[in-house]
Amino acid sequence: MKNKEISTQAFFYSSNENSIKNKIWSYLEDSIKDRHSEFRTPVFITSNNEEPDGRIVVIRGVDQQSLSLWFHADIRSSKVNILKTNPNASFVFYDRKEKIQLRIKVRCSINFKNNISKNAWQNTQQISRKCYLASLAPGTKLEKPGTSIDEKFEAFEYSVEESEMGENNFCVVTCKINTIEWLYLSVKGHRRAKIDFNKQKNHFNWLVP
Repeated sequence: MKNKEISTQAFFYSSNENSIKNKIWSYLEDSIKDRHSEFRTPVFITSNNEEPDGRIVVIRGVDQQSLSLWFHADIRSSKVNILKTNPNASFVFYDRKEKIQLRIKVRCSINFKNNISKNAWQNTQQISRKCYLASLAPGTKLEKPGTSIDEKFEAFEYSVEESEMGENNFCVVTCKINTIEWLYLSVKGHRRAKIDFNKQKNHFNWLVP
C-alpha cells in the first residue's frame, strides 16, 4: 500500500511544472548532503573532434541562483584537456528508485590556482588528497598495475602539510547550466519536460517521452 501511495504522489508531481522544478533542485542539492544519493555520481560527457567521452564524477556543489554545479578534477586529466578546447558538456543523472533521469547541458570553466580552487582545496579532507598525489597524469600507460602514487601516500602515512603538493594537480570544474531535460518513468505514463535557461529564465516545455 505504501509503495502505491508513493507512486501516486510521484505521478501527481510529475504532471505539475512547479513541482518538477522544485524536485529537480531538491535532488541536486540533496546529492551534496547525502553520500548515498544516486544523483551524487552522474555520468559527465565531453566531446572532442566529434568523439564523445564519458566518465563518472562526484558532484561537490550546486547553486540554484547561479544555475551552476561543480566537481573536482586532476588538472592533467583527459576531461580537463578536452574542456580546454570544447567547454560544452553534459551530465546524465539517474535515480533507480525514483525512476527519474536528468540530462543537463552545461558550459564549463576550469578553476586552477585561483580563489575558487584554493578555497575548495583547503576544505578537502586529507584522505581525499591522495588522488592528487600521483606522479603521473591520469590515463598514463603503465608497465604493470599501479597508481604512480608513492607508497607513503598510498598507505596514508602522510601529514596535511605533506599533502599540500597535491594542490598543484587540483582544479575545480564549474558548470553553468544551459538546459535541463527531465524524464519520469511510470506505468501510468511517462513524463518528459525541458527547461531552457538560454531563451528566458525557466522556459518550460513538455516533450514526448
